[in-house]
Amino acid sequence: MKIQDFATKKTNGVPITMVTCYDAWSATLIADTDIDCVLVGDSVAMVVYGHDTTIPADLEMMVAHTAAVRRGAPDAFIIGDMPFLSYRRGLAASVDSAAALMRSGANAIKLEGAPGNIELIRHLVESGVPVMGHLGLTPQSVHQLGGFRVQAKNGEAAEKLISQAVELQRAGCFAIVLEAIPATVAERVTARLTVPTIGIGAGRHVDGQVLVLQDLLGVSTTFRPKFVRTWMDGSDVIREALQSYHLDVTEGTFPNGGESYE
Repeated sequence: MKIQDFATKKTNGVPITMVTCYDAWSATLIADTDIDCVLVGDSVAMVVYGHDTTIPADLEMMVAHTAAVRRGAPDAFIIGDMPFLSYRRGLAASVDSAAALMRSGANAIKLEGAPGNIELIRHLVESGVPVMGHLGLTPQSVHQLGGFRVQAKNGEAAEKLISQAVELQRAGCFAIVLEAIPATVAERVTARLTVPTIGIGAGRHVDGQVLVLQDLLGVSTTFRPKFVRTWMDGSDVIREALQSYHLDVTEGTFPNGGESYE
């Protein structure tokens, strides 16, 4: 997958598949599939570190996880999330944040929202940094939004989101994530834009989909939003394997002769 392929897929009506992962072992598994691209999301703060929001993710954390994913998937197209406030400290500091993610192995960066970010996006794109936008439920603004809630539910809010999507496109974003918005609004945004939309909780009428690896594998048991489909019951499979390991050890059947050095 190359940056030009995003637009080509939209033009040809071929859906884009994106998976969020955070480490080398899972990136290696994804690299062996036809998944188009990988997002190293700031949701790592919740999924890996157990926080209630994405806000505790900082640049050091994102750089480390992006580098790990790159080592696991050396040929993948990787998008690194710009963490909370890392792109709101002025142009120079924001560019430094983007540079750190790109140097750690990202092919592109993603940032949330349009207001206050347009000048930065233009500057980054003009400087050679591909930028993915993100509208709708923007988790870094969870406290301002009053929680993890569906966005753009009325006409005025929908028009505002569509306008912001157009702004992001004009600023140079090569794709835009639409999170937790009504399917009809996502369809309107997708039809309005020439760059692809990638949905998560935004219905079917978008140009692609993204899910967190742990969610689609059924490993996350404490957080199961409406938009998540699981393709395996990973939590039960893993529990059964752990319990079998425990029993084999306590019953003296592991390790056996073939698993020991003579």
